[in-house]
Amino acid sequence: MASSAQTSALENLLGADIRTLRRARKLTLEEMAQRLDRSIGWMSQVERGLSQPEPKDVSDIARVLGISPDTLPAPGADSRVVRAQARRPVERHIEGLTETLLSPDLSDAFEMVHSVFAPGAAIDSPAQRATQEVAYIQSGQLSVQVGGERFDLGPGDSIRLRGEPFTWANPGPSPCVAIWVIAPPVY
Repeated sequence: MASSAQTSALENLLGADIRTLRRARKLTLEEMAQRLDRSIGWMSQVERGLSQPEPKDVSDIARVLGISPDTLPAPGADSRVVRAQARRPVERHIEGLTETLLSPDLSDAFEMVHSVFAPGAAIDSPAQRATQEVAYIQSGQLSVQVGGERFDLGPGDSIRLRGEPFTWANPGPSPCVAIWVIAPPVY
């Protein structure tokens, strides 16, 4: 059974992540509440960890944010440690890309993401986010195109992106594993 301190920490984790994701999607508290057919006060209490939403509310919140409910902190989530088997999925809906959140929550100025790019996986249309990102390649190969310049990366290499449009591809025969630090959090 969870103590009241553990329950409070989960509510704060959940609320902080909902607030961060809402802001990353440029939704006001009022817009979020309207889309959920809830009051602004209720939404504010959820984000501040003063109210625990029901499972259906969590599903509805995830739908409005365009994520899976599994992406939000689960009961028992720790606010400091993320165990390998308990990483939350990051859903970007890109074929050949699997990502999980390494950060315990999104309340810091950055997030860390573990990415696995399948052999041959690529995006053709440039991605662009209002972020600063650094990717460190643990294994495999990744080609990143930024502003017409191509960078072929391998184990131990890193690359920084500052809000520029970019594409990526894994030209290698094995998966590419990369660790990303992204500021501000946007997953």
